[in-house]
Amino acid sequence: PGANAETVAQTVGIPIEQQVNGVDGMLYMSSNSSASGAYSLTVTFEVGTDIDMATVMVQNRVSVALNSLPEAVKVQGVTVQKQSSNIVMMLTLSGDSIYDGLYLTNYANLNLVDQLTRVPGVGAVDVMGAGDYSMRVWLNPETMRIRNITPQQVYAAIQSQNMEVSAGYVGQPIGSSADNDFQYTLNVKGRLSTPEEFGDIILRVEDQGKVLRLKDVAKIELGSAGYGVVSRLKGQPTAAIAVYQLPGSNSLDVSKHVRARMAELAETFPAGVKYNVTLDTTDVVHDSIDEVMKTFVEAIILVVLVIFFFLQSWRAVLIPCLTIPVSLIGTLAVMAALGFSINTLTLFGLI
Repeated sequence: PGANAETVAQTVGIPIEQQVNGVDGMLYMSSNSSASGAYSLTVTFEVGTDIDMATVMVQNRVSVALNSLPEAVKVQGVTVQKQSSNIVMMLTLSGDSIYDGLYLTNYANLNLVDQLTRVPGVGAVDVMGAGDYSMRVWLNPETMRIRNITPQQVYAAIQSQNMEVSAGYVGQPIGSSADNDFQYTLNVKGRLSTPEEFGDIILRVEDQGKVLRLKDVAKIELGSAGYGVVSRLKGQPTAAIAVYQLPGSNSLDVSKHVRARMAELAETFPAGVKYNVTLDTTDVVHDSIDEVMKTFVEAIILVVLVIFFFLQSWRAVLIPCLTIPVSLIGTLAVMAALGFSINTLTLFGLI
């Protein structure tokens, strides 16, 4: 957090790429570093590679690189997941004026991501928008200069006073024969959750016992973890949800299952919240299939008319009427046996 794209590429990208480079079956890899401190590495494998085994091999190599990564990256973790590089669907979650983009994005992360990820054929679900809720601490440089305190000291104070601790027991028994009927576990509040609690963090105790607190040098508010991405639809704040398919899955089935699942989830949305399908790449496939059926009917009609015009016999017309569907069915059977899928190229070949 706080690092620019170049720093992320140097401190995070290079160690990971050096380890992942050369993994079995890899064709090429591409990486992306953003000013928000995020880093992603996409590894493309040869056709026919066992994607599950490839995921394990990449995970093993990333684990080797963890020791070379900054401590902040180790705490947040590095994830490895399998997915297609292309977006199958793009959904948008919008609401009335009482819902801002931060609320919609947080709702999508908490209630929609896991549900959509479990849909058959879905490889990954990314939410793009205002980001997650986070406690924002806006330091006042002039006040900090007057109070003679540095950002590093503020960071250390927050880290040390915002943590879970074990408080132990009351009446803890000593020895194996001790009576523990009156043993109680102590629970203390560790993690802070409100701006007021963060504002009371003690930075230091000055002369004459005066306490310098975080609220004396900073403005604390509940906001977004990042402000680099804003999602809007027709001028209104939204949460954009990108759905990726698993390699080898059928995009038509993925689209159908995602639409059905979203229709079920929409029944539990808060009042005024709704979703829209703003992009569905399978629409092109549906249009191609419709065009094939249209061309198929037109071809049969033209063949029948031409044969009847020259031969003047309905018996002669009957033969092509039977052979055209049989030839198409046979072609589809051969395609299925050879492992070909129905796509734009194969549909063009059928025409």
